[in-house]
Amino acid sequence: MSDDDISLSEKRVYTDASDATTAFVGTERGVVRVSISDDIVGGFSLERTDRVTDIAAAGGRLAIGTPEDVLVRSDGTFHGTGFGTASAVGYDGNGDLIAAGDGHVARYDTDWNQLGKVADVRAIDGGMVAARSGVHRLDGTHVGLEDVWDISTTATPLAATGSGLYYLANGWMCDFEGDTSVVASDGTRSHAATAETLYRKATPDDEWTAVKLPVDGTISGIAYTEGVYAVTDDGTVLANAGDGWRHRSLGVPGVTGLAVV
Repeated sequence: MSDDDISLSEKRVYTDASDATTAFVGTERGVVRVSISDDIVGGFSLERTDRVTDIAAAGGRLAIGTPEDVLVRSDGTFHGTGFGTASAVGYDGNGDLIAAGDGHVARYDTDWNQLGKVADVRAIDGGMVAARSGVHRLDGTHVGLEDVWDISTTATPLAATGSGLYYLANGWMCDFEGDTSVVASDGTRSHAATAETLYRKATPDDEWTAVKLPVDGTISGIAYTEGVYAVTDDGTVLANAGDGWRHRSLGVPGVTGLAVV
């Protein structure tokens, strides 16, 4: 039986559940929950069936953006927040939920409070947003670049743009050229992806090098615990706990992001 023949509701026992990492994949068809033990991608299930525009996690919390609202997950259930249409969700440096949509950026406590105005926001991380018009602070201040697809603010800020990957030093400096759509860092390890290639830096002082993956497909999301996790646009989850990449297809295309809680 191939991966694509496996039902989304199937659960498989493969290891002690206490050792498992829980990942959530946002897709055009909903949210898929995936259990990963070391580098073994195990059981998975479809938790929601509405379209997800973005997904983010921090401190054990999970949020998704949808065309109708921003939803937060607690006690195994997603709850609405009343934000409205969301193009991007993320968490700031204090762990507060941030969302963008319909031209504004807001922070959520018990209600939404507008921080600034930015159109066409594509990603949020820490105190910055990535937008068609460039990198902005949460208050809407433009701080450089244009056509930015993704942003990472852990340690040195990194921006994935239509013209290349940039890092913030004395202004934005180009690390490498080429349309780059995804970037992530845990402060030590960093990864960035173009349509064809995943690149990595094992430490901040290393050079970017291409990663040989066991599957084809464009990387749509990257996340970290002790291991490194990635997902392709056609729904293949990959895990590397230090001994190479292993993978499994979820059979759900149209991936919009990956988060680990």
